[in-house]
Amino acid sequence: MGDDAQSIYSFRGARIENILNFRKDYPDYTLYKLERNYRSTKTIVNAANSIIKHNTGQISKTIYSEKIQGNKIKIMESMTDGEEGFRIASDIFDRSLSEQVKWEEFAVLYRTNAQSRIFEETFRKKNIPYKIYGGLSFYERKEIKDILAYLRMVINPRDEEALKRTINYPRRGIGKTTVERLFEAAESNELTAWEIMSGPNMHSSLLTPATWKRVQVYTDLINTVSSHCVNASAYDAAMRTAKATGIMKELKEGETPEEVSRYENLQELLNAIKEFTDAAETNGEPANLAAYLESVALITDRDTEKEEDRNKVILMTMHSAKGLEFRHVYIVGLEENLFPSVMSLAENSGLEEERRLFYVAVTRSKEQVTLSYALNRYKWGKLENCKPSRFLAEVDDDYLEYPDESGRRNIHGTSTSNRPFEKRIPGLKDKNIDYSKPPRKNLKRVKPITDNSMDNKQLASDDELVEGAIVYHERFGRGKIISIDGQAPNTTALVDFDDTGEKKLLLRFAKLKLGNN
Repeated sequence: MGDDAQSIYSFRGARIENILNFRKDYPDYTLYKLERNYRSTKTIVNAANSIIKHNTGQISKTIYSEKIQGNKIKIMESMTDGEEGFRIASDIFDRSLSEQVKWEEFAVLYRTNAQSRIFEETFRKKNIPYKIYGGLSFYERKEIKDILAYLRMVINPRDEEALKRTINYPRRGIGKTTVERLFEAAESNELTAWEIMSGPNMHSSLLTPATWKRVQVYTDLINTVSSHCVNASAYDAAMRTAKATGIMKELKEGETPEEVSRYENLQELLNAIKEFTDAAETNGEPANLAAYLESVALITDRDTEKEEDRNKVILMTMHSAKGLEFRHVYIVGLEENLFPSVMSLAENSGLEEERRLFYVAVTRSKEQVTLSYALNRYKWGKLENCKPSRFLAEVDDDYLEYPDESGRRNIHGTSTSNRPFEKRIPGLKDKNIDYSKPPRKNLKRVKPITDNSMDNKQLASDDELVEGAIVYHERFGRGKIISIDGQAPNTTALVDFDDTGEKKLLLRFAKLKLGNN
């Protein structure tokens, strides 16, 4: 017995062909279709059917439910990934109070492990108890502990726990016995291990010349990185450390799903540090590495707390959710290249498995599904524009509830009809472009600013950024503000630039300068 619509483990060697080809391999088969769903409302089941019908590789069937019709699936649009975490945490908190729902009836599902970081931090700020299902809390993952230990060494080489963790990672031939000798020598001489390692005449009785040379490679590395990070921002210091230590290179070379996940976790940590740096600089607060480590210590201290009960919101990957059920399910990060994953887009079979994964995620819910996406997301420390996932456009519109017309437009483009994306990447159309209008010329060329140079202009104040104002952007050039939306710190401006067209910018990061009308 098997369900082709829930075959989602090809990375572990599972092959959907075993199900699809069964009738060909065993001609005397008898096919029984188990089509009744006992878990979800009719709305959820019908929406899931509208998703999976886009797959060509499947055994035809129509799942049905005899439960109530139920609520429509909610679409949640956020300006940034940080706002996405905040809005979902607020929605869960409000629902738990207004509907008297236990925490354990809520689940947040994401495509990659790295996405848990934002939700962990926002849940902690709102005092929402949570549990990472089938994995470790973000700050408890090995690769995160490793890079944080290096950052602690950069600002304080006398941190002995950080030294023990980093001295032989990545591997540099310094074994456990060597480390023990260094710490024994430090204790007997009433010094720190770092002072022993930095002393020019302390090695002859402790280590062989070859081993001592390896220790010196490590101390030189820490000293070099520290010297470059004295006046650097937390993000610049963290990025330099990740590169100089070899951690980024080692994680990037990984090929297995687990190794790829570790690399994504490193990226997410750097994103978090970039968010901290930008926020601190905007608020006029310290944005250095020491300030960041002080802030993150408040988060990691919570990881040592013992679980008191099972009544906690569940955070998990969609793969981990298979076979489980919850009253309220939030499926987050529904953006192109995140879900579906960019690695799945090379072949149609990969895209169809991602769609099956979406089908599994939606059908985990008994009563309410919320589909969430962000218009901007941090990637390697840069806030990049995102497109809503093609999967959102494949859900039948009859089962969706939009917060406003902007959400509908972002998913379906200028039309409210269900126009699915092309199944293959070549020729993929952008649903946010009205192809009935002639394209702008020279889209990739940014007009050079000469007489109105950016260097001669001051950053515009919030009061000056109004509809109709002429502004300059460092990358996009001259433009006119079409509209202003939202409240600080998430105020956005829709700007029509002369050569690159309309862009929606988050004002706290845009650094717009006022021009002449």
